[in-house]
Amino acid sequence: MIRALREWRRQRAIERIQVSEAQWVAAEADLPFLGHLDASDRQRLRATTRAFIAEKEWTSAGDLRLTPAIQLSIGLQACLPVLNLGLDHYRGWVGIVVYPGDFVIPRSIIDEDGVVHEYDDPVLGEAWEGGPVLVAWFEDGEEIDGVNVVIHEFAHKLDMENGAIDGIPRLPDDMTRSTWIDAFTNAFEDFQHRIDAGEDPLLDPYAATDAAEFFAVTSEAFFQAPRLLRHAYPAVYAQLKRFYRQEPLG
Repeated sequence: MIRALREWRRQRAIERIQVSEAQWVAAEADLPFLGHLDASDRQRLRATTRAFIAEKEWTSAGDLRLTPAIQLSIGLQACLPVLNLGLDHYRGWVGIVVYPGDFVIPRSIIDEDGVVHEYDDPVLGEAWEGGPVLVAWFEDGEEIDGVNVVIHEFAHKLDMENGAIDGIPRLPDDMTRSTWIDAFTNAFEDFQHRIDAGEDPLLDPYAATDAAEFFAVTSEAFFQAPRLLRHAYPAVYAQLKRFYRQEPLG
């Protein structure tokens, strides 16, 4: 009964989101990594995106004017990872805050002597556990070439589903936690070693921060640069392929 009511509410919300074919084509043209989707998958992604836009509460920060084009772009990218998993993976929170470019979040940490240090942390995005997703929007995508803020932050949301933010999302029944951990731990340690050795990294160096960031960055690469990821870390690619239920290499 509850599921039926939720689906009814979703359909009512979707009906309020009207998108023309021209709007879809324009949004998709700026996202070439959607190219691996066939016509049927693309239609499913559009339907999921409409539902996603309808269900979330959208807020713009600063002087940004939130337009349907921005919502479509963010929605398509956010829904791509859950295309074959289901939109219910994004339940439990509603807010999306879009900033005009990168933004600053005040931080405070306590050192081992108990001294509080406060500082401003410039970021491109952040996902809060149980709370909103904050993303930076750039009119010129080349300003953050090679980085996909949306997929990155929504990978964090998937990571948060089972509690700990540790780079291990809630896995489907046909996947084993031990195999996932082996693949990602070996790759993460190798990546950290290469960064420490001063090698030119194939992935965003931010992936070396911790296991959660490594999962988020490799999720970006899985969709945006799948050939590179498969070449660098084939075991990680195989796990992400099973988790996301997609094959970006066609």
